[in-house]
Amino acid sequence: MQSTPSWAWVVFWALLLALLVVDLLAHRGGRGQSRRAAILWSLAWVGLGLAFCGFVWVTLGSSAGHEYLAAWLIEKSLSLDNVFVFLVIFRSLNVPQRYQHEVLFLGIFGALVFRALFIFVGAAALQRWGWVSYVFGAILLVTAWRVFREDPSKQEDNRVVAWLSRKLPVADQVEGPRFVVKHQGRRLATPLLLALVGLEVTDILFAVDSVPAAFSVTTDTFILYSSNAFAILGLRALYLVIAGAVGQLKYLHYGLAGVLTFAGVKMVVEEWVHIPPLLSVAIIVTVIGAAVGASLVHRRSVGHAEA
Repeated sequence: MQSTPSWAWVVFWALLLALLVVDLLAHRGGRGQSRRAAILWSLAWVGLGLAFCGFVWVTLGSSAGHEYLAAWLIEKSLSLDNVFVFLVIFRSLNVPQRYQHEVLFLGIFGALVFRALFIFVGAAALQRWGWVSYVFGAILLVTAWRVFREDPSKQEDNRVVAWLSRKLPVADQVEGPRFVVKHQGRRLATPLLLALVGLEVTDILFAVDSVPAAFSVTTDTFILYSSNAFAILGLRALYLVIAGAVGQLKYLHYGLAGVLTFAGVKMVVEEWVHIPPLLSVAIIVTVIGAAVGASLVHRRSVGHAEA
């Protein structure tokens, strides 16, 4: 696979900046908060992610295109876990929907910064010390077991937010779009600030799992970061879609555990068994598709039983 030309990085950064501006301006003042709008925006973000796959394919070759698609699918799948946590945080802090977009936008911006740090440091570590791949694989397998055992849709609180609530002076309720307010001479953090910090810390913890998963299909920093970025960009819209269907994906966490297990095993055995990126794509799609399909069948059967 050929090295990434500098102009491709310029195109990517320019496109990423433009998309962030579009996302910020298109939803100011609570616009685009309906479920229908969220579905359309989700489809648009998915389309952009796949379109950039075409750019990678043309620029770096078909193998690079396959690697991007596999890494993007992994990150897109695992981002569903983030969405469940976002829902728990906003519900526990009683954050009105009209203020959630600003918090999500800042959270996504922060995630892009931290993911860049993890990816470039991780890639350097893998190039210097080959045994790091086994560490990443072990992390993924442990995380897969945790995700398998814990249904994120049933979480009622967030440990990070609960800890911050005990340590910081916090206002009782949201007071407009402000993150800090002054009350009786004291500066207080608002629930919006707690939500933002909770989102950032949670994403850092998730990145420890999801970034190594992407390393299971490629070590190219351009492919890794661009696939991460395009998977993360659609989180706001995906949150609005999933928030209304959180109880309908009963078996999704089993699918996420399956993806993490596959990525962990792939990293551990890569030295002896090479799994092509296109086969990785097929496995990821099959595992997540089976989990979603089983969830929908379960929902339909419960609906018929109640009827």
